[in-house]
Amino acid sequence: MVSDRNRPSKNVCVIGAGPSGLVAARELRKEGHNVVVFEQSHDVGGQWLYEPNVEGEDPLGRETALNVHSSMYASLRLTSPREIMGFTDFPFLVKKGRDMRRFPGHRELLLYLSDFCAFFGLREMIRFNTRVEYVGMLDYGEFGKDLRWVVKSKEKKCEKVVEEVFDAVVVATGHYSKPRLPSIRGMEAWKRKQIHSHVYRVPEPFRNEVVVVVGNSLSGQDISMELVDVAKDIYLSAKSTEVSEGLSKVISKHENLHLCPQIDSLQEDGKVVFVDGTWVIADTIIYCTGYSYTFPFLDTKGIVVVDDDRVGPLYEHTFPPSLAPSLSFIGIPRKLIGFPFFESQAKWIAQLLSGKRTLPSWDEMMLSIKEFYHSRDVAGVPKHNTHDIANFEYCDKYGDNIEFPHLEEWRKVLCLSALKNADANLETYRDSYDDFELLQVAHQSPHFTQLEAESIPM
Repeated sequence: MVSDRNRPSKNVCVIGAGPSGLVAARELRKEGHNVVVFEQSHDVGGQWLYEPNVEGEDPLGRETALNVHSSMYASLRLTSPREIMGFTDFPFLVKKGRDMRRFPGHRELLLYLSDFCAFFGLREMIRFNTRVEYVGMLDYGEFGKDLRWVVKSKEKKCEKVVEEVFDAVVVATGHYSKPRLPSIRGMEAWKRKQIHSHVYRVPEPFRNEVVVVVGNSLSGQDISMELVDVAKDIYLSAKSTEVSEGLSKVISKHENLHLCPQIDSLQEDGKVVFVDGTWVIADTIIYCTGYSYTFPFLDTKGIVVVDDDRVGPLYEHTFPPSLAPSLSFIGIPRKLIGFPFFESQAKWIAQLLSGKRTLPSWDEMMLSIKEFYHSRDVAGVPKHNTHDIANFEYCDKYGDNIEFPHLEEWRKVLCLSALKNADANLETYRDSYDDFELLQVAHQSPHFTQLEAESIPM
């Protein structure tokens, strides 16, 4: 154990001022490090900073460098109840005069992040409107020892590239920006409108159109339900026609919403042919097919690669063994209660950089990664779903590395309750629920009572 007085502070670069970047900045500063956060947008929030103007973006998002970071559409509401979303010491409270719903719109979460930023005085560390162009290892000394990083950045209204050297880099750029597109026969030749949900904002442009929505994930379902009031017909193309009870209810309720199998091919005359031989003539195809991990600025000489959305090798989805702890990633895992997990990642990184904790040996980390990949393969999990965790026990086990408190039982139960309700009542689950007893348990927990003075009665 290194004493606080003698512990060396590091100059650390954090890339991104979304939820994971903000909590990283806070934890790094708490450990005595000097922190600079680079944020390409004009404000904090990352994905939660809504950008209505997508005119300059490639509709399918095929460019290496995207102009628009956020993939939020105007009507988007949280899919998880607000009670489970907050960082452990900063609950996501209901505030008078704001969106007081349990499943609020995206702006309310942006305001929460802005409150978090103000409460902990984080803005002074952030350089806004500054895009990171390059991150690479400084070539000197013995490889892997006392590793430092060259970071090149550029302000939006300035052509001058600024070059700086940091002791460590934390990548917190998110993973809901770079569209993941399917490979469909005839896709390149199809002459009509094709967009990815990354650039979808409002339903009006699709009025009286025949629209094919590809993918019945959360965004595919949301967008399809929103289009029923304006589009002539919506054909929801899904991998399986066996869908949840909630989606089945929605389809039976709306005559212009049709469930279809996967697309077989697209034809130049506008025809969309499905694998069962049926077809429609469509005006627009909206691909709600998810997002890919991409780090166009990062040069690790091939040490860290993205292979079919598996970012690796990463120990515990966070540390590349050959470059840790001077290079780390926050927010790679998906399908978990994000904010507390990001917080545990941030604490671990900060404490490793200050010498308060140490990582296992390179061999031990690589073995752990190999065993994890093998377990995913045995379970039949596709490579592109490597980082889809969906496991409370993993979050608790991860937190044990820094004695981070386990997820509260009420947080787990409220999460599962919302998922179950959404599965059965897709159209109404955000506004109709029966977990009030669980809510009382949550509101009486230390998580909420620590800032009780700022809350209002539910």
